[in-house]
Amino acid sequence: MAKNPFIPFSRPWIDDTEIEAVSQVLASKWISTGNRTREFERAFAEYLGVKHAIAVSSCTAALHLSLVVAGVGSGDEVITTPYTFTATAEAIRYVGAKPVFVDIQPDTLNIDVTQIEQAITQRTKAIMPVHFAGLPCDMDVLQDICQSHNLTLIDDAAHAIPTEYKGQYIGNIGDLSAFSFYANKNLTTGEGGMITTNNDEFAKPLRTMRLHGIDKDAWARQSQRDIWRYDIATEGYKYNMTDIQAAIGLCQLMKLNKQHERRRDLAQIYQKELANFSQISTPVVPDNPNEHSWHLYIIQLPPGEREGFIGALREANIECSVHYIPLHLFEFYQKQYGYCIGDFPCAEAAFERVVSLPLHPGLTEEEIHIVIDAIGKIVG
Repeated sequence: MAKNPFIPFSRPWIDDTEIEAVSQVLASKWISTGNRTREFERAFAEYLGVKHAIAVSSCTAALHLSLVVAGVGSGDEVITTPYTFTATAEAIRYVGAKPVFVDIQPDTLNIDVTQIEQAITQRTKAIMPVHFAGLPCDMDVLQDICQSHNLTLIDDAAHAIPTEYKGQYIGNIGDLSAFSFYANKNLTTGEGGMITTNNDEFAKPLRTMRLHGIDKDAWARQSQRDIWRYDIATEGYKYNMTDIQAAIGLCQLMKLNKQHERRRDLAQIYQKELANFSQISTPVVPDNPNEHSWHLYIIQLPPGEREGFIGALREANIECSVHYIPLHLFEFYQKQYGYCIGDFPCAEAAFERVVSLPLHPGLTEEEIHIVIDAIGKIVG
């Protein structure tokens, strides 16, 4: 297959707006956590309609701190999906709890909510759904289960900005939500994350714990007479966001709706054109176009055909990826928690079939049709 110009799987939408914003922060000489971070938190909370947004260094940090304030600790259990990036389960391990996996739905690739209650034990303290690829989980059922069993609902919303569920944004529904601003996310700060909550009792310690448990950060202290004086009010971590990252985030937030519209348009092109190939299963599309962030566009191939498919795309200079290797298939999770091959058949079956195609706002109409034409040559 003839090679085209390289088409990347993902690329951040960065332009002169972000470059100028970062330059202004550098020129201000205040480059760590400060006023820009607070501006970003306020703007993010306003966008989602949520009361509190707490900026942190990563989604992993956001998940970890959320578990801490929810009171999850050693010997507890947290129900989640095996079909996710390892950060989801890592955060559970950080607090000494056990990730209890529940299999996924084969069509949405989200956690199968019908199997959750049978996984609940006396040690269960929280449920941590992942809105896979940007498609929301069934939040009504999850909320009902959590209320019935007195559990905390902590969203892993790494893929879910902006994702709505019945008119509300993810991030304004669960008890706590954790967002990712990694380089390939719909809104990026390079590295970074955000916790959102409507609970005042969660928000206050979260703001303190993210920076060593100090009751006043450097920005708050610099205007006081005793600039050096502070208290350690609680346990803490080095999880703060910098003003450099926040400046990028503010610019990205202003472009988020436009960027989401572009992703949605590209996904529609894929859906229409790939429907011509019977060998390919395309993703579930909700009736409400706002109920999917289209962080990823994932197709499923017949068993045994993926490696050849990826290799052929690579030969055509088209980058793709696989999301994800189910966590219970990794050596660490098998040794640490006793998981085995065969434990979660739907997750394993999906893993053998999925391919993530290029999807980002900078992908042109010409490029997406090059991808589609290449796919047609492979499967046709």
